[in-house]
Amino acid sequence: MREEVLLKISHLQKSYDDNLVLKDLSLEVKQGEVVVVVGPSGCGKNTLLRCINGLEAIQHGQIELKDEVISNRNKDMHLVRQKIGMVFQSYDLFPHMTIIDNVTLGPIKAQDRQKDEVIKAAELALDRVGLLDKKDAYPRQLSGGQKQRVAIVRSLVMEPELMLFDEVTAALDPEMVREVLDVMLAQAQAGSTMMIVTHEMQFARAVADRIIFMDKGEIVEENAPTDFFTQPETERAKQFLNMFEFDAVNVN
Repeated sequence: MREEVLLKISHLQKSYDDNLVLKDLSLEVKQGEVVVVVGPSGCGKNTLLRCINGLEAIQHGQIELKDEVISNRNKDMHLVRQKIGMVFQSYDLFPHMTIIDNVTLGPIKAQDRQKDEVIKAAELALDRVGLLDKKDAYPRQLSGGQKQRVAIVRSLVMEPELMLFDEVTAALDPEMVREVLDVMLAQAQAGSTMMIVTHEMQFARAVADRIIFMDKGEIVEENAPTDFFTQPETERAKQFLNMFEFDAVNVN
């Protein structure tokens, strides 16, 4: 049975004034696939996620979600974003609202779902990430790792078709990173379709079905994680990977 293509990006170009950030980039993501995007700072990987979620207008090309064009839509982009969950470095939780209210606000207000059903789903999701006992707490009472887990739950309760993760551990203390990555790994194992931008190379190797390596606004290499981390095809990928330390990895 042929795997369904959920996301299709065709000849995408994005620039800021004269600075071309994404250069004729094409990519497909299949239903249930976990694609991890890696590369040096400034390579365009964060901008790519923002273009997918409609946070940045594009100059050329097209982005489709299930054969529906979603790029450069203005009037109904809020409806598209209900199908695409995005978690950022910052948690963006409402400080005056409890955790359960933060998590349930979107589904109740934006999706017009029944409050009881949403609360039940939210409590189940919070329980899965070990935070059900914090549902009546306020964001200020949580650690950074706990806040990021809540941010992930908030997106998941919206029941998106695609999840985007934009370096979600970058602002966390090292001891908090593991708890957030464990939640993402569990979600990947549950069959979610995900695009992840990360600098956590060991995590990328563990969670990805496919690695996308970007440099200077272009996809330089696509590969299975084992092959990418042990036998990268391009010299640029070898140079990048040599900046990191891996167990039993040789990129020479």
